[in-house]
Amino acid sequence: MKKKKSYSTVKRIVLAAAKYKKYAVIGIICAFISVGLTLLGPVLTGNAIDCIIDNGQVDFETISKILIGFMLTTAGSALFQWIMGLCTNKLSYCAARDLRQQVYSKFNSVPLSYIDGSSHGDLINRVINDVDAVGDGLLQSVTKLFTGVVTIVATLVFMFAINVTIALAVMLLTPVSLFVAAFIGKFSGSKFRKQQLLQGEVSAYIEEMVGNQQIVKSFAYEKRAEQEFERKNQELYKVGQKAQFAGSLANPSTRFVNGLVYAAAGILGALSAVNGGLTVGQISVFLTYANQYTKPFNEITGVLTQLQTAIASAKRVFEVLDEPNETADKENAVTIERADGNMVFENVNFSYRENQKLIENFNLKVKKGQRIAIVGPTGCGKTTMINLIMRFYDVNSGEIRLDSVPIKDIKRNSLRQNFAMVLQDSWLFNGTVRENLCYGNPDATEEEMIKAAKSAYAHGFISRLPKGYDTVITEEGSNLSQGEKQLLCIARAMLTDSPLLILDEATSSIDTLTEQRVQKAFAKMMEGKTSFVVAHRLSTIKEADVILVMKDGNIIEQGRHEDLLKKAGFYSTLYNSQFS
Repeated sequence: MKKKKSYSTVKRIVLAAAKYKKYAVIGIICAFISVGLTLLGPVLTGNAIDCIIDNGQVDFETISKILIGFMLTTAGSALFQWIMGLCTNKLSYCAARDLRQQVYSKFNSVPLSYIDGSSHGDLINRVINDVDAVGDGLLQSVTKLFTGVVTIVATLVFMFAINVTIALAVMLLTPVSLFVAAFIGKFSGSKFRKQQLLQGEVSAYIEEMVGNQQIVKSFAYEKRAEQEFERKNQELYKVGQKAQFAGSLANPSTRFVNGLVYAAAGILGALSAVNGGLTVGQISVFLTYANQYTKPFNEITGVLTQLQTAIASAKRVFEVLDEPNETADKENAVTIERADGNMVFENVNFSYRENQKLIENFNLKVKKGQRIAIVGPTGCGKTTMINLIMRFYDVNSGEIRLDSVPIKDIKRNSLRQNFAMVLQDSWLFNGTVRENLCYGNPDATEEEMIKAAKSAYAHGFISRLPKGYDTVITEEGSNLSQGEKQLLCIARAMLTDSPLLILDEATSSIDTLTEQRVQKAFAKMMEGKTSFVVAHRLSTIKEADVILVMKDGNIIEQGRHEDLLKKAGFYSTLYNSQFS
């Protein structure tokens, strides 16, 4: 089974490179010419030796001609070898580039559940390090494996042309070298697969610790983080050492076998020369060919280490590519340019795990322009509702409709473009303030952008930045405060001017004074738009048209703020707990 999987992986690597087969064809032709010229060199050398008959009997004229021919063949071999290297490099790097692009594109097409359920560091490792390993292995296999095979076959042809007996002796010793190489390759393969797995774990751990340094330092976790990293790193070191040791056995083992081949050619050649079957020059040619014949075996077995790494890495890459995509849009799925904002939730049931129920029999009607607040204890399903509305996850049963159209019948991009969203986690990317603000509306004018920034109370601090709206924000906005980052996210949502809004704790990192101002901006922005507001601070959703009180995935209360307080139910308990 493992052999079939490895064969299938190699086949897929070859198919990934098939797009650039013209480089492979040119490389093959150049390899044939280069090997042919290389093998012609020993013949010329042997002829030159035979021109030295005895002391004072040297045919300088013939040697001079041979010397010129030798220089031309050497130069020609080097030239075609350089062209071959150029082509194989192009083949390898282009294939790796395409493979990396495929993996990155796959991240955008798999269900969100796959990204949520995978280590982000490991996914990053697959798209960078693993693809690099596949590219390097592909390059090695094309250059050394193919050139080696051509050299072996061509050398045998030349040797048989000179002396059949010695050539047969050399060929009969070849299976020993192949057996040793195959045995070591099988032994080292499992080691390299484990090494790649541990590399992914180490990358994931580094990504977690580096990306959350504030938490690490605030809990004084540095020492323990170093100890855990040392443990993982030491485990990787041990496995890597075993893998490299297993791979390093290949070269010396085959060199020993190759030494036997060389010795056999020398002994049989000498005996043949004594009997007059070979000249001294021909013995020289045979010894050179014996060495050139065995050299590819050394190179092939020497590159097995890298090939094993490449195959192990390719399996990890193809695991990502083989993940099922999220459910495709229906063929007759509709596009809604700008929704009115009426939504209906009818008998909606959803759970992340089959054995763990979350939302059951959820029903709700939302009219255009209403503000719907969703409140409840942690884990009750508030954010899950947002995931279902945006179709990050699909409901298990029941139906959600937008403007009387089931959202499953609406193209995902069309659905999501009708929503502006501000999450509790403020996400910004490495780029200018301008680029971040216009992320959801790249066609926005300068005036529209500044107006949105002013509405979100972000214009003031943006103007104080070194280059204003052209200031480059570092990754995750680390040169801004948490509150400033959230204001930028709010301004970005305002700039989209979408008919529906989702605010998931959108003001959690803003001071009270600024929050009051932003709430006024939100109120203005929400006029005539359907809004879903997830809130923990219940004081921020007093003006909501409908407040949904959720518990254990069910709506247990709903109504306006004042009405819910009068009921003295669960909402009243939640609200009053803020002042306890």
